[in-house]
Amino acid sequence: MAEQQYDAIVVGSGISGGWAAKELTEKGLKVLMLERGRNIEHIKDYVNADKEAWDYPHRGSRTQQMIEDYPVLKRDYPLNETNLDYWCSDKDHPYTETKRFDWFRGYHVGGRSLMWGRQSYRWSDMDFEANAKDGVGVDWPVRYKEIAPWYDYVEKFAGISGNRDGIDLLPDGQFLPPMDLTCVEKDVAARIKEIYKGSRHLIIGRTANITVPHEGRPGCQFRNKCWLGCPFGGYFSTQSSTLPAAMATGNLTLRPWSIVTEVKYDKDKKRATGVTVLDAETNKTIEYKAKIIFLNASTLNSTWILMNSATDVWEGGLGSSSDALGKNLMDHHLGNRAGGIIEGYEDKYTFGRRANGFYIPRFRNLGDEKRDYIRGFGYQGSANRSGWGRDVAEVSIGGKFKDALTEPGGWSIGMMGFGEMLPDPTNKVTLDKTKKDKWGLNVLNIDCELKDNEIKMRKDILEDAKEMLERAGAKNVQGFEGDGTPGRGIHEMGTARMGRDPKTSVLNGNNQVWDAPNVFVTDGAFMTSANCVNPSLTYMAFTARAVDFAVSELKKGNL
Repeated sequence: MAEQQYDAIVVGSGISGGWAAKELTEKGLKVLMLERGRNIEHIKDYVNADKEAWDYPHRGSRTQQMIEDYPVLKRDYPLNETNLDYWCSDKDHPYTETKRFDWFRGYHVGGRSLMWGRQSYRWSDMDFEANAKDGVGVDWPVRYKEIAPWYDYVEKFAGISGNRDGIDLLPDGQFLPPMDLTCVEKDVAARIKEIYKGSRHLIIGRTANITVPHEGRPGCQFRNKCWLGCPFGGYFSTQSSTLPAAMATGNLTLRPWSIVTEVKYDKDKKRATGVTVLDAETNKTIEYKAKIIFLNASTLNSTWILMNSATDVWEGGLGSSSDALGKNLMDHHLGNRAGGIIEGYEDKYTFGRRANGFYIPRFRNLGDEKRDYIRGFGYQGSANRSGWGRDVAEVSIGGKFKDALTEPGGWSIGMMGFGEMLPDPTNKVTLDKTKKDKWGLNVLNIDCELKDNEIKMRKDILEDAKEMLERAGAKNVQGFEGDGTPGRGIHEMGTARMGRDPKTSVLNGNNQVWDAPNVFVTDGAFMTSANCVNPSLTYMAFTARAVDFAVSELKKGNL
């Protein structure tokens, strides 16, 4: 067994892992970043970035063989021909389900930072105080004023385009110039503002697409091919942003094909000493030592690692002394949506392919309003003219059909809700010791479902969407009750939550494992509640904050 020493180890190379590596190396530490999958090099390995639909054998869609090979991925849009190799193999990386959970993963350098939706929103004071106010879960050990400077910090580097809208529930940030709403969206926004007396807002999405040159990256080209990898660095990813910064320090060692199977723990010193790695290509075991360890393997994988660590001390693994490890799994529930036709804009069109849409922030359960559920939801959507791929009702073949498709179709508008899911200890993951993966490792079992609060909320998501569109002037409005299966949001959160008490939480307010203070968890596993906004910006801010604390404590000799 080989053995190597570093100042810090970062497990995982996605959004939070990239940030941990950047911050640790820039503070002078020698860092090893471990990624369980293959390497993907910026630009060189974005092999489909310039392809159009006709460049794929099956026009980018899915085949019957793909459906057979990817029984989980086939449940939603990730199964397609354009970036299939960015999603992990269901056969090599299985999991079991007591209740259905759609777990879509990316095992490669950059992780899901290459495929994420890029919507980037801050939490507000109300969000950090919600658990305490509602008596749900445990209280967040952090408030907005403590994390606000770190939101500032990560926004300035990552590059978040957006507008300063002055909405208390959705704090403004350090924004690059916003993308534009379409003409229809602008008019609908004005109508919503007037109809609802300023209590509801339709704004341009705040997205990690840069609209001007930023940090050596030329900017978004409005191609809307982000999920293929961007050779222009037009959006924030590990490859375009944090990894180059970390590499520039000369302090980073990146090792792909490295499955971390456990954190090594010294029970006398009550500190982690390193990690054990299974080489995914050779099946050889290697041990690496470090003074501090950051777990950023993605929510459920970081929890899996903890469950497999220090089992000679705690049967349930490192961090299980509170009985909170693996519990309170959350996602955002989505699928309920509405759409309609907007008439009267036939002389208007759009420029480029905007890699963004509009956002309607939460408006329910604010002030004195009380619904039959707590918390709320937001909407993401867009208004566009239909193009050559539309169905032309009057003709369906021949010259007239082709001629009709040379002109744009009518305008439509649609939006889908993203609802908050409450922490609940019965929504959980455990080790399934009856099933193993390709490498002989026990897999996770997921037992998670929407509860009564989410089910009640979904009715409002559907009806409110229809009402707003109708009142804003849309015609032929139709609502659609979509699949709300957890996992669909690809925003797994919880299972190693932060808290104020080691009896009820896995981590303290600095993202440290209570039982091993030199182990930090800063991916989605640390989340104590879910809010209804996309969570990645919050992961970035907490990661930068945790690194600053960790290095300070290391210098003081406390770790």
